[in-house]
Amino acid sequence: MSEITIQQAQELLTGPGSPFEIESRTIRGVDTQTWKNAAGSLRDIFLATRTFGDRTYLVYEDERMSYEEHFFAAARLARILVDDFGVQKGDRVAIAMRNYPEWPVCFWAASLTGAVVVPLNAWWTATELSYGLSDSGSTILFADGERIQSLQDHFADLGLNRIIAVRPEDTLTAGIDDYQDIVGQADGDDRLPDVDLEPEDDATIFYTSGTTGNPKGALGTHRNICTNLVSLMYGATLTLLRKGEELPDPDAPREPLAPLLSVPFFHATGCHSTLVANSMAGNKLVMMHRWNPERALELIEREKITSFGGVPSMVWQVLESPSLAGRDTSSIAAVSYGGAPAAPELVSRINEHFPLATPGNGYGLTETSSVTTLNSGVDYLRKPDSVGRPVPVCSVKLMDEPGVPTQPGEIGELWIKGPNVVKGYWNKPEASTASFQDGWLLSGDLARIDEEGFVYIVDRAKDMLIRGGENIYCVEVENALFEHPDVMDAAVVGIPDKVLGEQVGAVVQLTQGANADEASLRTFVRHDLAAFKVPLRIQILSAPLPRNANGKILKAAVKETFLTYLEES
Repeated sequence: MSEITIQQAQELLTGPGSPFEIESRTIRGVDTQTWKNAAGSLRDIFLATRTFGDRTYLVYEDERMSYEEHFFAAARLARILVDDFGVQKGDRVAIAMRNYPEWPVCFWAASLTGAVVVPLNAWWTATELSYGLSDSGSTILFADGERIQSLQDHFADLGLNRIIAVRPEDTLTAGIDDYQDIVGQADGDDRLPDVDLEPEDDATIFYTSGTTGNPKGALGTHRNICTNLVSLMYGATLTLLRKGEELPDPDAPREPLAPLLSVPFFHATGCHSTLVANSMAGNKLVMMHRWNPERALELIEREKITSFGGVPSMVWQVLESPSLAGRDTSSIAAVSYGGAPAAPELVSRINEHFPLATPGNGYGLTETSSVTTLNSGVDYLRKPDSVGRPVPVCSVKLMDEPGVPTQPGEIGELWIKGPNVVKGYWNKPEASTASFQDGWLLSGDLARIDEEGFVYIVDRAKDMLIRGGENIYCVEVENALFEHPDVMDAAVVGIPDKVLGEQVGAVVQLTQGANADEASLRTFVRHDLAAFKVPLRIQILSAPLPRNANGKILKAAVKETFLTYLEES
């Protein structure tokens, strides 16, 4: 089959009777394009996993759990939640733990009851976790030993009906149950709670990874998550067509894939795009206790990992690892990432070290239930600085301000509409009104869109620097720094200036053994940047830049450290 255009491929995949057929529905009063064949709820997806039997589902360190073992454990826990704990449809059930095998069991079990699952950031402090529990009104909490210890002094004030400890580190105090005592051994009973679930029923509250103020809980529906699943399948199929390959026979036996999970379940990428998608496909999901590039390479070799990624910095760390050359990475068929800007050079480095792998990136937010745009295969090679085109059920536009669209070719705030956009922010009507308008999400990201519909994220609107009246988009300066072979990671921040308002500053992490200095880096970027965009000062680090659990650089923390460095230097 010869290579076909994007438009031809999209028409072939989305037409009447096709697997990715599109239909129009009115959702919350807004006419919306949807995937006709999307599952109706998480329950439908969970039931589909039953067919995978004794196939390996979860790998954690030396532990393994099959699909059948998981099915019985989740079904049992779901019945306990309803019959013994009194959980009803719409109740909030929180999960606060690192990526343990129990996380998926708790997630699917709570979903089966019709509860709203509240995955809390395991990196949060006790105060932040308490906020999430109180704000969501959660009545049940599943937490690992670290979080149990952290929250010990807060439980009395949180109004929780039950607290279940997963892998507790110490003897449990009164009022806290041990997960193993609750769930016990699978008993062969596969009955599920009798709960009617509809696509627009509330399913999840994921808290945004904002770095200032209290996080906002994005209220997602079953439709949001099921939409993301089909969007990912569409993207993978489009990539095959664009390469000129024949589409696989959907009825033919397929070897399960083995993705390496390097991002937390408690974010949309880890949950919607990794856990849910791989569960539906019957893949083997390999988990890490914590991210470490050397451990990642060990698992790639041991488990014959077929794909890895996360955020760009993780891929860079694998590529820069001294262990890379000594590990068998021939099983890698895909390297994909998102959640943070990626330098165009990254795709060439991927091709160099993983020549058989399909590189890919994408763009999405907690509020878009993960995927909005995808860029993979031949299109990513053509346009490595783009996050791709929106999937067919998503619409995007650029706005100067509410009600004022940009002119062709101009940069504007990216607005997003589709069945993946969440209902709004939990218990925050003013924030919801500010960010959601007539079905459109105001992303807060500055972007441009080319003539083929490919989106280019220029910067976060709030992170844009203004130097003497000139707009400077941080990503442009960061990409120029990334082009230097010694630069592994970079963040651009503003330096307060009485005359110009702001000057450009940068903090970079160098690769192991590199010897670039501030002067040489400034000289290097002058070849690609206008003089006013060249960083006035550059702080050089050997340690990683601080990032939140979603992989985004904590600009406030970077700036604070950077300004201290300037004062002392």
